[in-house]
Amino acid sequence: MLSIRKIAGVGRTYRHIGRYRQIIRVLFKYGFGELLDTLKIEQIVELGLQKLHRRRHEEVEVLTGPQRFKLALEELGPTFVKLGQILSTRPDLIPLAFIEELTKLQDEVPPFPYREVREIIKAETGQFPEDLFGSFEEKPMAAASIGQAHKARLKDGTDVVVKVQRPRIRKTIEIDLEIMLHLAGLMERHLEELRVIRPSRIVEEFAHTLEEEIAYTVEASHIERFAAQFKDDETIRVPRVYRDMTTERILTMEDIHGVKGSDLDSLKKENYDLPLLAERGADLIMKQIFVYGFFHGDPHPGNIFFLPENIICYVDFGMMGRINRQEREDFADLLMATVQRDYKKSVEAVLKLTDYDTEPDREKLERDMADLADQYLYSSLKELSLGKLMQKLLKFMATHRLTIKADFFLMMKALSQVESIGVALDPNFEFISIARPFVQRIQLARLNPKRIVGELFESSTELLGLLREIPGELRSILTQTREGKLKIIFQHRGLDRALSTFDRTSNRVSFSIVLAALIIGSSLIVLSGLPPKWNDIPIIGLLGFLFAGIMGFWLLITILRHGRM
Repeated sequence: MLSIRKIAGVGRTYRHIGRYRQIIRVLFKYGFGELLDTLKIEQIVELGLQKLHRRRHEEVEVLTGPQRFKLALEELGPTFVKLGQILSTRPDLIPLAFIEELTKLQDEVPPFPYREVREIIKAETGQFPEDLFGSFEEKPMAAASIGQAHKARLKDGTDVVVKVQRPRIRKTIEIDLEIMLHLAGLMERHLEELRVIRPSRIVEEFAHTLEEEIAYTVEASHIERFAAQFKDDETIRVPRVYRDMTTERILTMEDIHGVKGSDLDSLKKENYDLPLLAERGADLIMKQIFVYGFFHGDPHPGNIFFLPENIICYVDFGMMGRINRQEREDFADLLMATVQRDYKKSVEAVLKLTDYDTEPDREKLERDMADLADQYLYSSLKELSLGKLMQKLLKFMATHRLTIKADFFLMMKALSQVESIGVALDPNFEFISIARPFVQRIQLARLNPKRIVGELFESSTELLGLLREIPGELRSILTQTREGKLKIIFQHRGLDRALSTFDRTSNRVSFSIVLAALIIGSSLIVLSGLPPKWNDIPIIGLLGFLFAGIMGFWLLITILRHGRM
């Protein structure tokens, strides 16, 4: 498991001072110096960061905030690139302008040497690549921040792709996560507007997500589950995973020979049926979402291959989404109500799919939903873009301070990507026409007598269980009250800054007491005339006065720099 520890003081911070300096230098370079000043980094790391070059480069002056943020993440390396990719699926945490920019993050880095590939494979399997495989290409076919991929051939002649994790990547990620957690704590302390979303919790969730991504056995399980879903579907091919050659740091899977979804010229040249591919692609993503509730979270053209006989193959199963039955039904209600211009039901569906701190103005929600429909729904199905509708819905939710769930946003993003591929393949492609039967099927499933009976039985069972537990719970509460063991917990909020100020003040008082004691002690030693002496003055007393002077100037400079006497 990834290990992250809260950097609680200067001692732990200095363990990674070199990496800390690098991160802060990059943030200054891309114009985030004001943020660092607000976080009062110098108070936490007093030494080593004072001489950092704070001037931002001239070439970034013309860039927007989201663009500078993206470039900073790319320069900071794999952990921060992955953080940006995950944040690009979280409109509940960052503005849409940042999401649009973070989706462009490049995860391409120089490859690491083949000698390290050999050592990793040897450590994981007990054999070198030349012994384990029939052949193994030393030059990688692709390199990313977490690992790189090599073409190879099994001893039976099967072509495979071997993904090998970067050496020491886990340690690098753990160091970055510790620093992220430290910075998140500073944000919660000094930026009141960020306390609600709790940046520390976000870093902890990110660590959990990253743990799954760097464990290749998790991706292997995703592939096998996906394959099981479509085992009887002849329109899709899922790469085979070779479990005996797959570990936490190595993933061996079937090499797919096909045409990338972005290579339209080759598809036309090889006489693929492009309208059929567009229809099948849409059908597959709808099955993933509305039938199985487990879907590919990043179906961009580079992650989709087309094979002979118009078969579709997905690759790279690191990002997968899950959506439960109730969420599928709420989304179906939203689509149908929006298309049918039933704004009241549309608003009800939106509220079920989002979270909010204060009760929104439903009348205003309905008016804004009607405005949205007027812009996009009074046109033919051919002109109706699901992707644009999704973007408008996201802006609609953000305007009304509605927080969308991460997996639901990932689903909307996947639908938009598949629609874009479909339109590129076939200009006459109508995604809504393919989606409508699935949506209607979801709605009709609620009326299935077998399901209704099952839900009634389940609800009755839960109600009986609750009624059975109530007397015991009441007895427990009364017993605790009688014995004086009942506890009521009050949680104080907004005291962090006051506690921090009190802590800093108490530290200065303690420092001053030690300083005063040192001066008094040195004076007594000088008056006592204890040897050894220098010019008839005790040397120990002189050293005490010198040390006291240094401490006094240090305290004075610190107070003046922080702007408070």
